[in-house]
Amino acid sequence: MTMPVMEPDLDSTLLRDWARTIDEGPFSSLCWGERIAFPNPDSLTLLGALAAWTERVRLVTTVIVPQLHDPVLLAKALATGDVLSGGRLTVGLGVGGRAEDYRAVGADPATQTMRKMAEAVAIMRRVWAGEKVTEAVLPVGPAPIQPGGPALVVGTIGPKTLRSAATWAQGLAGITMDLDVAKQNELFDVARQAWQQAGRGKPYLATSFWFALGDQDNARDQVRRHLLRYMNWIPAEFVESIAPTTGWAGTEDELAEVLRGFQAVGTDEVHLIPTSSDVGQLRAVADVIAEVSPVA
Repeated sequence: MTMPVMEPDLDSTLLRDWARTIDEGPFSSLCWGERIAFPNPDSLTLLGALAAWTERVRLVTTVIVPQLHDPVLLAKALATGDVLSGGRLTVGLGVGGRAEDYRAVGADPATQTMRKMAEAVAIMRRVWAGEKVTEAVLPVGPAPIQPGGPALVVGTIGPKTLRSAATWAQGLAGITMDLDVAKQNELFDVARQAWQQAGRGKPYLATSFWFALGDQDNARDQVRRHLLRYMNWIPAEFVESIAPTTGWAGTEDELAEVLRGFQAVGTDEVHLIPTSSDVGQLRAVADVIAEVSPVA
């Protein structure tokens, strides 16, 4: 389950209630995304709070853009999050889809490439290994709980990007706009082949989609309103054109059926993205998840 960080009017009480409800189960992971030029909470600050508010669930960034950060400071922050969470952190990384976020922090949009992301990953891995990356007396710490650092997954929907990440990522944290299970499995096959060719074994395979529970008209309108707010860098008329077929809207039973479809093609996790901060919808989805894939 993804935190409702892109919704309006957030406060610490609401975020804490979501985190603790997710942690109660049966969700396997708690996710949250990063934006800069938007009123969402800062991802790395939130990581510390989420580590304190939860005890069981895995924490997954979906995704952080390393080119928006100094890689050494990012490595230190993520290692701190791994320590505070007791080694429960998985780091999803991506190049990002918004040049405005790069400009907001003074980063060069020309670095919005897989090569630059891989370079940042290499530096972070050196920091987590305890290597000196500067002339400091001591290496940059703290040491992460997980040997070698938090697990890394790549956030992408493109085969080329996915293949290039096979050398450093443990798998994929993607997104499906239209919930086409067969098309998603084609991307999973690309990952399976790329990881095999890289001698990396079986990749972790995750996808995500926006959701809203309720009767079809109201739930679909909820998704639409969320997309118009979230996709504010895209012309509104384009968002309106894709809103009827983007994400999922419907009843609990229909959601269970969709999740079983992804389960059948070997999806390790589905990261559900809320289109409302209503904790009631979160609890309703928890009941669906318990039925589809109970957590031991």
